Order: sequence, then structure tokens, then C-alpha cells
Amino acid sequence: MTTTLITGGTLVSATGRGEADILIDGERIVALLAPGSALLGTELTTSVDTVIDASGQYVIPGGIDAHTHMEMPFGGTNASDTFETGTRAAAHGGTTTIVDFAIQRHGERVQDGLAAWHEKAAGNCAIDYGFHQIIGGVDADSLAAMDTLVNEGVTSYKLFMAYPGVFYSDDAQVLRAMQKSRDTGLLTMMHAENGPAIDVLAEQLVAEGKTGPYYHGIARAWQMEEEATHRAIMLADVTDAPLYVVHVSAKQAVAQLATARTAGKNVFGETCPQYLYLSLEDQLGAGGTDGFEGAKWVCSTPLRSRPEGHQDTMWQALRTNDLQMVSTDHCPFCFKDQKELGRADFRAIPNGIGSIEHRMNLIYQGVVTGELTLERWVELTSTTPARMFGMYGRKGVLAPGADADVVIYDPNGHTSIGYEATHHMNMDYSAWEGFEIDGHVDTVLSRGKVIVDADTYLGRKGDGRYLKRDLSQYLL
Repeated sequence: MTTTLITGGTLVSATGRGEADILIDGERIVALLAPGSALLGTELTTSVDTVIDASGQYVIPGGIDAHTHMEMPFGGTNASDTFETGTRAAAHGGTTTIVDFAIQRHGERVQDGLAAWHEKAAGNCAIDYGFHQIIGGVDADSLAAMDTLVNEGVTSYKLFMAYPGVFYSDDAQVLRAMQKSRDTGLLTMMHAENGPAIDVLAEQLVAEGKTGPYYHGIARAWQMEEEATHRAIMLADVTDAPLYVVHVSAKQAVAQLATARTAGKNVFGETCPQYLYLSLEDQLGAGGTDGFEGAKWVCSTPLRSRPEGHQDTMWQALRTNDLQMVSTDHCPFCFKDQKELGRADFRAIPNGIGSIEHRMNLIYQGVVTGELTLERWVELTSTTPARMFGMYGRKGVLAPGADADVVIYDPNGHTSIGYEATHHMNMDYSAWEGFEIDGHVDTVLSRGKVIVDADTYLGRKGDGRYLKRDLSQYLL
């Protein structure tokens, strides 16, 4: 086994920071030691195979992005990142684990959907990966199949209150699925938007000639998110099932989650970088309300109005733990030939933004600007995702016995984001063009192997392994 010593850095965890060296043997961390310690009877810098000098830098557990969509079919096309390209881009940005979504649609078997995603990912990933299961057709067969998911290491599943005719579940179906999750321990993940009402609003806008991407945000009004979030919470309450609401973007939806949590409910939520930084006016409205440039930022839930204060509320909710995590909902599409499918009608624009490469940097910038503490950065991007989705102890922590997923982050470095600057995702533009980050991912280790160093990718296709996850370690 190869031994590695990471020395000189400041270890940052969800609970504090301090000077320590990390000893790695093979794929696991075996010891945390005081700098220069001879506790093991030898000067380690002369006895290990590799020494990594992290002086002046932060040493943190590898990032965990618990919401990605590689190769996802949507709107007549497929997300442009494969498991190979998407996980390689993730590695460049300091993410060492993803949890993607296997898909079952109405009329399909859950087992077949999971098997298809295993086939897509196996042997192709640069980093470790797990799966959630999308249940797109709640019926007797899929409910029975949910009994088998935990044994497959798939301990969470996703329902949609949006996209009628594609993934939509009505209230009765949601109720039945939540009853099953209560009995099995599965965590229900919910896309909370009132899809049928949104479709009416969108149809009316198009009939009025309002076809540009700006109107995607108007049709998916914040009321549609607040209402669905409240309804999901009530259904979870009556079934006594835990609930995790994905990609929260509206401040009113946050208020619904906060009320439920104050009442002691097992209700949780994530937001995404786009809801912290981007807006209806600046991005979806790029080029004017009738322009098409905004198609680059069409995603669901949509970007919200900045004057309404949604972005500030998302940062606040991350500080107060009314939101527990930041994932990306990474679902990239190229502008040419993919986003352009909706030139005549915003309803045909594939929904998704590519962010997997930039999440760790974008949230670190919130530390620089005083939105978050350094420890909260680690908690939101690594430790809580590991706990929420049954990986903690192995992932999300720098401790003996954990996988040696380690990021060495330089707070004195700088990262310029842009298509011609920092861009490894398989898409023809950057949704984060021109963003400047006061920090830099210097070195990334996945299970003890250096896969990125000084912006150079040193890993290979197939480095990543499938993670069989345990039940959530975050529930009350």
C-alpha cells in the first residue's frame, strides 16, 4: 500500500479548524497527528512514500454533490455531460463524490431504470458515485420495488409535483409513496412546484406571444413553489415520513420549511449556487424579455427576482440551518442545438444549468464575503451531504477510517471562471462566465490517489466506485 503524509495545512471540519498532519495508508486515513509528531516512532516525512506540503492552505474533506443528472434525458435531448466528463469536471472543482438520479418513468420498472444507470456509470466515473431513484410512476409495481432499494444501497428516492405527463405524481401517489418510505426508511426527495398550474400559466403566456426564456420564470411563479412545498410538508406530516425538498429557490418556500422545522418535523431542504447568485432580471432576462440569451439559465425551479430578496434569504437560511445543504442540480445542455430547441417557445428549452465544477469555489466565495464561516462551508458542501444520505464516517470527514477524499484549498489563490478560463464540463458555454473567486482548488485526492494537482487532471476513467449508501444519519 502507498503511504501519503499531508503536512503543514490547516484542517477544517464542520466543527472547527486546527493544525494537523494527515497520514494516509492506501485508500484510507489512518491517523491525524500534531505537526511533526513522532508518536508513531519515526519522522514520517522520511518514511512515507509521498509527502504533500499544504503549508498556508486549508485541508478539507472532499466535496459531495448530492444532486446531479448525468446523461439525463429531458425535452427530446440528453444532458450533455456523461458520467466520464461530468465527474472529471467535478474533480477539478474539489468534488470527490456525487449522488446521481436513476430514472423510472410511468410504465417502466424501477429495477430496469436503476440497472440502466448502473450501466451508464460503471467504469466511467473519475470519482465515487451513488444513486437516488426517481419514481416517475407511482403504482403497485413501483411501490413494491421500493422495498428492494435499501438493499441496493439506494436509500433515497425522488418524486415530482411538476412535469405532468413526464414525472408528475398527484397527491394520492405522493401519499402512498411516503407511506412506503416511512416503512422502509427511505428518504423522500421532492421537486416541489405545482406543475398543473404552471402549465396553464405557461400556455397562457405563449398564447399572448410571450415566448422568451424570461417568461419561464414568470410561469413558474414563487407561489407555485411555496404552495407545493407546503403541500409536501403536510403530506409528510400525515404519513410521518421524512422529507427533503430539492433546489429551493423562493424565500416563501424557505419560510414553509422553517415553520415545519420549528415544529420539530423531519423536514430538510437544499439550495443551489444559481439561487444564491443569479436572478430573473440579470440572467433569464439577458437580452431583454424577448431575447433568447437567457435560455442559458433556464432551470426549474427558476431563477428568482433579485429585488424580491430571494437570494439574500437563501444565504440567510444556510446560516440558520433552515436549509442544510448546497447541491448543484447539475443538468447541463449546450446552447447550440439543445437550448435552441426552445427558440420559438420557452416551454421547449431543456431545463438545466451546469455547475458541478464550480460549487465548492462559489460557496467558498460566500466565506470571503462574510455570508458563511469556513466551518459552515465544509458542513454545507461535504459533511451534511454525507450525513443526510448515509455516507458519513466514510465520506464527509477527515478522520481515521474514512476514505482519503481530501481537498487542499489555497485561500490566497484565485480562480477565474469562464468558458476560456476554467471549464471542463461538456457544454459550449459557462453559466458562470466572468465570476472571480478569491481561492483555488490546488490538490484533490480521491481515496488516497491524487487526481488533480495544480489544475492538471491525473486520474483516469474508472477511478470512481459505486457507493452503497446506508439510511440517512441526519434524521431526528
